[in-house]
Amino acid sequence: MEKYILSLDQGTSSSRAIVFDHIGNICSSAQHEFPQIFPKSGWVEHNPHDIWSSEASVIAEAISKIGINGHNIAAIGITNQRETTIVWDADTGEPVYNAIVWQDRRTSEYCDRLREEGYADMIQQKTGLIIDAYFSATKVKWILDNVPGARKRAEEGKLRFGTVDSWLISCLTRNRVHVTDVTNASRTMFFNIHTLEWDRELLELFGIPLSMMPEVKPSSGIMAYTATTIFAHEIPIAGVAGDQQAALFGQMCVQPGAVKNTYGTGCFLLMNTGGKPIISKNRLLSTIAWQIGDKVTYALEGSIFVGGSVVQWLRDGMHCIHSSEEVEALAASVPDTDGVYFVPALTGLGAPYWDQYARGSISGISRGTTTAHIARAALEGIAYQTYDIVKAMERDCGLEMANLKVDGGASRNNLLMQFQSDILNTEVLRPKVTETTALGAAYLAGLAAGYWKDTEEINEQWQIDRRFHPSDDREKVKKELRGWHNAVSRVITKDTI
Repeated sequence: MEKYILSLDQGTSSSRAIVFDHIGNICSSAQHEFPQIFPKSGWVEHNPHDIWSSEASVIAEAISKIGINGHNIAAIGITNQRETTIVWDADTGEPVYNAIVWQDRRTSEYCDRLREEGYADMIQQKTGLIIDAYFSATKVKWILDNVPGARKRAEEGKLRFGTVDSWLISCLTRNRVHVTDVTNASRTMFFNIHTLEWDRELLELFGIPLSMMPEVKPSSGIMAYTATTIFAHEIPIAGVAGDQQAALFGQMCVQPGAVKNTYGTGCFLLMNTGGKPIISKNRLLSTIAWQIGDKVTYALEGSIFVGGSVVQWLRDGMHCIHSSEEVEALAASVPDTDGVYFVPALTGLGAPYWDQYARGSISGISRGTTTAHIARAALEGIAYQTYDIVKAMERDCGLEMANLKVDGGASRNNLLMQFQSDILNTEVLRPKVTETTALGAAYLAGLAAGYWKDTEEINEQWQIDRRFHPSDDREKVKKELRGWHNAVSRVITKDTI
């Protein structure tokens, strides 16, 4: 009986299930979008039941497409939107509040107070993170402070906290297992990336009981067995990693210095830094890339809050396009932006600025500006943000990036990838399988289940689809970068300059 790996890729706007075979090919996939909830300006939520029901439906669809069942699945890998925070009842599994999404800014003022009170250095040294509403810690505190009775129930040991991976595992096991992996734990802002433990000093600072925390496991290893009616048989859940760490592994960036950028809802650039964390001096994040057995690998990360979602905004907010796929043709219909710059700070600016109060802008508009110029400027804004992170990363590591591996939905946009290569003045490498987030989770699960022998066997599967070579016109690039940084300076709020 032929065996497969089932990868669950639970993203910010949709849930996917992908079935991979032994040579890393996609045999079947399914994807469903689920509702986004915006209760107030700057607030972003999901209904946890929507997350699970959409994931359950794509699991059933993906395996039915090729006529397989639980007997054919060697293991399940899970990768997920990180930092998104869910709190649920330990006995019933019922959420006490909607999931607060990583994009949510409701705790920004509390983060300001933490910085003013002098906690920034201590938190960065322990967690590798910069104080920001982006991470889970302040979201959990908000739920305990604002949901009636939640804090009392938490102190009595009746509530559980989890990122989306923990929630999916709870659902897949009928609330029997409460675990996470080191990569997701490292994004909470109360996990010590040196000791690999929940930090009691930080939990006390945020007022969060240790009893709420999931057990932390390696990224590759048997975490649980399914107990859901979706499968007639138990299947090991054997690989878990946050989406960006999974993409780094799926791109086979397993050597120190290797770099990838994922162009999803946001954009996330990670560099493998080996067995020791580098605490950034340039406002980047130090995070855990993965743990296989006892070996922990670390990474530097730069986070862009608005990447591919700017295309969704062009579609749903501006009605410039009817579908996201149309944006490349529209942008390519003009030779350049004609001086238009789009700073897509629709939910603040991430690395290396970390300005949670910045808001987006479109500048350089004239009577001749068209929707095509704005569409092109929106795509270029994604590439410019990536440039800023790369330069910060090179300063932290003291080396120049050899090339950039890319993945995610927007990496299929040739115009964007060519502009990215031009701006960075380096080769951009796009693999044949761009679903590297799901593939990374599959690889981690397959290693644990013995489906693949080791990373050397997996590395042989990685193949290039296309190389993008940079333009020779460096003077033009310098001029464009000056224009970009001028546009950014106009949206940065005064207290962050």
